[in-house]
Amino acid sequence: MTAPSSPTAPDRPAADAVERLPERTEVVVVGGGQAGVAMSEHLASRGIAHVVLERDRIAEAWRTRRWDSLVANGPAWHDRFPGMPIPGAGPDDFVAKDDVAAYFTAYVEEFGLPVVTGVEVLRVTRNAEGPGFTVATSAGTVEARYVVAATGPFQVPVIPALIPADGPVAQLHSHDYRNPGQLAPGGILVVGAGSSGVQIAAELRAAGREVALSVGPHDRPPRRYRDRDFVWWLGVLNKWDAATPPVGASHVTIAVSGADGGRTVDFRELADAGITLLGRTTGYRDGVVTVADDLRRTIARGDENYLSLLREADAYVERNGLDLPEEPEAHLIGADPACVAEPLSELDLAAAGITTVIWATGYTVDYSWLEADAFTPDGRPDHLRGVSREPGVYFLGLPWQSRRGSSFIWGVWHDAKHIAEHIATQRSYLDYRPSTAGLTTAGLETRA
Repeated sequence: MTAPSSPTAPDRPAADAVERLPERTEVVVVGGGQAGVAMSEHLASRGIAHVVLERDRIAEAWRTRRWDSLVANGPAWHDRFPGMPIPGAGPDDFVAKDDVAAYFTAYVEEFGLPVVTGVEVLRVTRNAEGPGFTVATSAGTVEARYVVAATGPFQVPVIPALIPADGPVAQLHSHDYRNPGQLAPGGILVVGAGSSGVQIAAELRAAGREVALSVGPHDRPPRRYRDRDFVWWLGVLNKWDAATPPVGASHVTIAVSGADGGRTVDFRELADAGITLLGRTTGYRDGVVTVADDLRRTIARGDENYLSLLREADAYVERNGLDLPEEPEAHLIGADPACVAEPLSELDLAAAGITTVIWATGYTVDYSWLEADAFTPDGRPDHLRGVSREPGVYFLGLPWQSRRGSSFIWGVWHDAKHIAEHIATQRSYLDYRPSTAGLTTAGLETRA
């Protein structure tokens, strides 16, 4: 794992970590977050020798690489692994980030999973002679037949090259945002209106800050409808199992939040609360941000996505004869606020009092430590459901790895199961030994 270590990461591997690092094993799993823990459980249940290597602590991203008030976007009955409920959480609770990290730590302890923390993977190379790979780490080397890259999609924050680093405003990625108190006085422009951007913008506005929110294409499901959370609806309507994003989209942003007990994201409500909505941020020059003329269309498409899910849910209730309360008011869409009806085409940062820009613009991946023929020309994993084109190399935790739900906690658990089954199948082929005597005997009996 090559992204910079967090402040809590050890400067060198702890002595016990070095002692627990095997010289060889069948599978090395790189990354001890939700993907690595899920992978370990499935390998352990099949009796496959392995080790999970994590440079920091278990689920470190949940601990120190998210804002302070973050909660899981799904309720506790859904956003967990099947083998263990989240301690202390009610089924409909949205669990705080530190409790999510504690859950994965407890999961490792409960199942006795071989996770070694404080060990950074520096380089993985295929062995020139003999099968498998050599995994070079900060605590020594490990020989392995298979390698699973379980570092997930949130590796390197992406900040578009629009505003110069020495421009008139402070800039940070949502990855580095913690709370309103860390920001300089003044207004804030949040670019990106997925789960992160929406929650950060709402938190800043609630803290009394002037906020502008740049909105891009998104899906906008209801948080709850007819006494069921949206994760339930996406499940029964088979939307979690969609195999590919819509045509022309490599990623679909879901505007949903578990904050404040979970509420449907409504951009009109955000505008009524005082947030200025903008279209997509497209450029910058001399202190002025240029904005695409797409805000009304983007909001309208989000409305249609929302309403279409309600219609599908109503049809499902009727078809299955379910006794769920009707919600006709959920189908009502309010009037466009002024910032949507007459959207800005540009934003003069100084005139608007903007002193900080927060880029909620996603991440890219960095697999420079993995030297394998397993990538597309642009450096992305070349795989089918996590099985790389390079034999022995696997990927886990990627968005849309096998379905829409792949990057969610429960989704990565199912993807890990598929990879473990693939590894088990490969092992069975390697264990095959032909019985020459048996074949000869069978042949003689047939001729007789």
